[in-house]
Amino acid sequence: MSETWLVIVGLAALTFLIRFCGWALGQRLPQTGFWARFLSALPGCLIVALVALFTVKGESAELIASGIAVMVALFTRSLPATMAIGIVAIWALRTYA
Repeated sequence: MSETWLVIVGLAALTFLIRFCGWALGQRLPQTGFWARFLSALPGCLIVALVALFTVKGESAELIASGIAVMVALFTRSLPATMAIGIVAIWALRTYA
């Protein structure tokens, strides 16, 4: 077997191992109680923190796109729509403004 195939097989095995360990760890996490609520809220908190950072450190395009995304969120109550419109707004403002 060539060196290239050894690398491919080794990386595939490591990828499987990482995924398996994540699954095995996920089975041991609490399903109810404080820690379950905490862990379920964590992804949303991280997204809000990243968006807030880019909004505060950004220029006018970021502020306008954030305002557009907030308006979409208030009117639609849809996270996918808010994210899609926010991404399109920041792209359009950075490209054409």
